[in-house]
Amino acid sequence: MKIGLIHPGLMGVSIGAAAQSHSDVEVIWASEGRSRETRERAAKQGFTDVGNLAELVLLSDLIVSVCPPHAAEHVAEQVAQFKFSGLYVDANAISPQRSVDIESILSEQGVQYVDGGIIGPPAWSPGTTWLHLSGSQAQNVEEFLSHGDLQCNVLGEKIGQASSLKMCYAAFTKGSTALLCAILGTAEKLEVRDALIEQWSASGNGLDQRAPRDVCNVTQKAWRFVGEMEEISETFRLAGLPGGFHEAAAEIYRRMSEFKGQKALPELDDVLSTLIAEQEEAVPVRAAGE
Repeated sequence: MKIGLIHPGLMGVSIGAAAQSHSDVEVIWASEGRSRETRERAAKQGFTDVGNLAELVLLSDLIVSVCPPHAAEHVAEQVAQFKFSGLYVDANAISPQRSVDIESILSEQGVQYVDGGIIGPPAWSPGTTWLHLSGSQAQNVEEFLSHGDLQCNVLGEKIGQASSLKMCYAAFTKGSTALLCAILGTAEKLEVRDALIEQWSASGNGLDQRAPRDVCNVTQKAWRFVGEMEEISETFRLAGLPGGFHEAAAEIYRRMSEFKGQKALPELDDVLSTLIAEQEEAVPVRAAGE
């Protein structure tokens, strides 16, 4: 069984490593156009480099797509153009409707499609990372991917179920962190941040410690969460609920995207200055009586 991995990023490489734990699996990937860091990750895990996407599609029995949400359809369209005839797993953070749309793109070429949703960090420790699957072929995918430190769970045969679960789960975990960023940014702007921290401490809810820590910790990954928040917003709307919560979360993470690539975590003061900088002149704080 040859599993084609698109692409071995921080999450994707761990999914590939789990698959390669199966004795009958060889993980292949395409290095064309990829960064030095990606090449090094793939080489470290012993993935076979087949050069380009066309060759990967030709050789793969199963393809797993792990890419930024905005690129999910483009990747699927490229695979379809190369006449793939195997099993395709979209494991991206996309809305259930987009997953249905991607199935339509691929089914026209006779591709068997499985909807996937990853919950948790890269799968390097047991009991931390789940790949939820849905679709008529989900059981076949579970057989080959549920190895190493990755846990697979088949939800059912309906395309979109796995993506729906991913969206609902991340709506709280990443959405609540964005809310804490917005709260501390607002408190900083209104000059009550220290008082807010003191009140959290007095209330005993743990936010005096958690909020500053979580806000700083999310900075290096914030750029990746912008598209995911937009997907969650769309998911809420499709379910008949307001999507504005996560539109705002997307904007919060967009403002923090300048921290991408920094090896050291920034200080809280620097994060909050970045969050409020764009609005310093656009939304002035009114004095009492104005």
